[in-house]
Formats: sequence, structure tokens, C-alpha cells
Amino acid sequence: MASKPERPTPTGSRWVYRGEFINLREDTVLLEGGGRRTSAIVEYPSSVCVVPLFLDGTVLLVRQFRKPAEEFLLEAPAGKMQLGEKPEAAALREMQEEIGHTAGRLDPLATFYTEPALCTQRIHVFLARDLKPARLTADDDEFIDVRTVAMDRVAGLIGDGSIRDAKSISALLLAMRFMGDN
Repeated sequence: MASKPERPTPTGSRWVYRGEFINLREDTVLLEGGGRRTSAIVEYPSSVCVVPLFLDGTVLLVRQFRKPAEEFLLEAPAGKMQLGEKPEAAALREMQEEIGHTAGRLDPLATFYTEPALCTQRIHVFLARDLKPARLTADDDEFIDVRTVAMDRVAGLIGDGSIRDAKSISALLLAMRFMGDN
């Protein structure tokens, strides 16, 4: 019978970069067999991702330019949580900023790490229903085009590469599964 692996013992940490949105540090750990490993870790705030669903089976998605990808992406509304903000409050705020709606009902679908080998970011995913218009001022650096898409077209848009943002793919597939169970 194999033994349960031990958690590596931290031996050091140093900041490589500290910024407004992200921090980068290198942590060194002592491994079970006596070796050492250094890992680069991106510290990024927890975030939310929302699938806003209307009664007619359509969802609101956003199309925006993403500089790291150097292209426009079709995504579910999402954003960083503010310090001390609850996931539900962040989801409602992001919806109001990005799509001009709020929700009477938020169903939590999942919480997951975006890239646990590299980054601390966790994303809380919600299905939003009972949508009502409610606008908050968008962030100064966001230029968003809101798109209405039939939920029964989403799997095809993922399959043909029209939707290729991982958090949005995960959120939309989770929402489809949830809708099928309810």
C-alpha cells in the first residue's frame, strides 16, 4: 500500500514583483525525499463568473478585447472580487457593470482554481436568473459589447472556437448541466 505524500515544507519566499493587480513570488520548499523545488506563484484576486439566463433560454455574453490574447473574446460576464467582498455581491456588481442587469436569483454552480500550478486565483461561478435592468458605471478601461445568445447555440460556439475563454466555457457548461438537472 502506497503511503500518503507529505505536504512540502516551506523554506523560503521572495517577492519578484508587486503590482496593482498581481504579485509574483518565488517559494522554495523541501520535498519529501530531501530535494528542493522553487515555484513561481502569481497572486491574483478571487473572481466571479456569471451566466445570466433569461426565461426565453438566451444568455448575455460580453465581447471585449483582451490584450494578453491580442484578440476580441466572447465571454460570460466576470471580474475580480474587491477586498472583503462576498462572491454573490461581486457577481451582482459585475453584472450591473458589464451587462446592465441584476438578478433576483443567483445559483452557485462551482468554485475552481484557474491554474493551480501557477496562480492563486479562484473563480466562483453563478447562474443568474430573474434578470432585471440595473446599470452601474463600467470600469474606465472596459469597452464591452453585450451579445444575446441562445443557450442551445452555446455548445456549438464552444466547439467551433467562437467561445474559447476557459472560465466562460466552464461556467457555460456548468450552467447547461445545472439546467438539465432542474
